[in-house]
Amino acid sequence: MKEFSLLLGGMAGDGIDKASLILARILNRLGYCIYIYREYPSIIRGGHTYSIIRASQNKITTHTNKVDCILALNQDCLSLHKDRLKNDSFIIYDSDAVKPEGLPLIKQLQGIPLDKIIKEEKALAVTRNSCIIGSFCKASGIKMEILEDVFKRNISRELDMNLKVALKGNENTKELFKLEKISERCFPIFTGNEAISFGLIKGGLNSYIAYPMTPTSNILHFLASLAEKFSLKVIHPENEISVMLMAEGFAYAGERVAVGTAGGGFCLMTEGLTFAGMAELPVVIILGQRTGPSTGLPTYTGQTELHFALNAGQGEFTRLVIAPGDAEEAYFWSALCLNLVWKYQLPGIILVDKTLCEGTYSFNIDAIENIKKCEPVLWDRKEQYKRYLNTETGISPLAFPSDKDAIIKINSYEHDEAGITIEDSVTTKDMCDKRLRKEKYLLEELIEYKPVRVYENANSTVGIICWGSNKGVCIEAGQNLGFKIIQPVVLSPFPKEEFKSAISGLKKIICVENNATGQLIKLIKYYGFDVDEKILKYDGRPFSLDELENELRKIL
Repeated sequence: MKEFSLLLGGMAGDGIDKASLILARILNRLGYCIYIYREYPSIIRGGHTYSIIRASQNKITTHTNKVDCILALNQDCLSLHKDRLKNDSFIIYDSDAVKPEGLPLIKQLQGIPLDKIIKEEKALAVTRNSCIIGSFCKASGIKMEILEDVFKRNISRELDMNLKVALKGNENTKELFKLEKISERCFPIFTGNEAISFGLIKGGLNSYIAYPMTPTSNILHFLASLAEKFSLKVIHPENEISVMLMAEGFAYAGERVAVGTAGGGFCLMTEGLTFAGMAELPVVIILGQRTGPSTGLPTYTGQTELHFALNAGQGEFTRLVIAPGDAEEAYFWSALCLNLVWKYQLPGIILVDKTLCEGTYSFNIDAIENIKKCEPVLWDRKEQYKRYLNTETGISPLAFPSDKDAIIKINSYEHDEAGITIEDSVTTKDMCDKRLRKEKYLLEELIEYKPVRVYENANSTVGIICWGSNKGVCIEAGQNLGFKIIQPVVLSPFPKEEFKSAISGLKKIICVENNATGQLIKLIKYYGFDVDEKILKYDGRPFSLDELENELRKIL
């Protein structure tokens, strides 16, 4: 089978996330590439939560609405997702809790008495998901040896209990078909947050500081688990204002630092962001978008903060804004961003969303370009040290507080080359020009990293423009429909000439975004480019492949 999708659903607290990852790792052992889409409410227990695990022989980074199998731990799972079933789909459900009524014509239904098995084995209620995983393996012809090995590698508590109930689920199920092994190569499986974390480490990260806020919270937790191994400082202060100011202190002391937040936390960081702009402090900000305004939908997705990232804060200063589209890009651009902000001494924003952060991907390290380490320019000790020496590129040589021969002043007020507060007109203009001059040299360097990417049918006269996490769904839709895909990864400084070249020859341009106002459309219009059609989705959910293809067919 070239492709297979399954949906696992229950309520918050049923361990859906962990169980989904285990199912993905089992399918991964058969050589499939994996993508997991997660949806859950912003509550600890109750509500409805589910994951769609898609497995394919090809690299994938999006999900489909239609699935081949539903694993239902409660009634809501069937009631809410019955429209996702195909004619040949099959269902495995908890026969103690679910009544399979009012469903489309389905050939295969397997009822498993999960509650009965759990009581007989005196197991914890949360192991119901292990029981239904065992049932799925039998139904799909997957050997129990694979399940056992995946369990042993991924379950740290109550392993024997989970294995026991999984075996019972397996024994109570009949085989419906057989998922054969399609490849010997198994790519590692990462979330976008994990790819960002490893990218930051690759870029030389010393310290990570964050106040937890969905969807970037897991970067904090994941890096904390790696802190000892990679000699990291991972800190959770009391709020986002403290996060930003503490990060700037680390940067002043010469440590490569990154912070993570979402829109609400970034609001609190904006004054600190402008401090970094004025004081020329290199800080990377991971900005996880979600549906707003205000608290909005805390656990859902959106691309609503592009212009916030581009324009946040008072005054004018150069900033780097990057929007990676999948796990490999999250790794590459996180590493590169940390290097570039140190070379150019400015703040950098990595603009992501819940779809990318919490999506789970097969990760191919071989597909990632070489990352050159950019070392900052250091003081040569030939002249008296001036923190803001006005150079041709705008980049001043660095020294750090441990250097007894350098007086290092940073200042949020306008200042002269030595960092002393000034208010005269000539120095004010000179220092503003110095800071803005960096943009020209930064953009020139970014060109070698292909800041605008082009995919699929390069000769097509129909082009889809997308950014961020819509990369994967647009590429696959473009592949199926024969369109050219244009993805600007760098959004500030905007690579105007590269974008112009990418859209050259197109007779119809369609922009795909997860917001209500077409924020990328507004950005490219500022640089003189127009689109013919737009497809906007802003209900907190990403595009699925079949959904986007249908919308594109309507336009054409």
